[in-house]
Amino acid sequence: MSIEKYDGSSDPEEHLNVFLTQVTLSTQDDSALCRIFPTSLKGRALSWLTRLPSASIDSFSELSSQFTLQFATSKPYKTTSLALAGVRQEKKESLRSFMDRFNKIAMEIGDLNLAVALDRLSTALRPGPFVNSLCKKPPVDMNDLRRRAESEK
Repeated sequence: MSIEKYDGSSDPEEHLNVFLTQVTLSTQDDSALCRIFPTSLKGRALSWLTRLPSASIDSFSELSSQFTLQFATSKPYKTTSLALAGVRQEKKESLRSFMDRFNKIAMEIGDLNLAVALDRLSTALRPGPFVNSLCKKPPVDMNDLRRRAESEK
């Protein structure tokens, strides 16, 4: 089992999820989780843990809570549909290149509403047959949108 050591510079919740997914395959014992957890840390994260007062943590749940609070500012910002507002197809940019760029941003938005994505896309694309086809027959989902964009290329 190999877990990338956490240094405090990325999402603490993601690290906890990876840690628990791997370690609980072997044990679910609370005290064992508390003893194993420090081996998944390095740098300032490990320094933080070693500076905790002795016997100040009673459970892995409490350790997890303290850990996520300590490194909460390292959690990445959630990408929203506003990220698509500034995306525009450049004059000489192909539809394929633009759709790749648009989709890369759209994939980072966890709860992207199809209507919002289509609205952003219709204003971002240069006028042409593809935009017209989207207006005449809106796609049923993002997969349909990608499939139709592929067939236009």
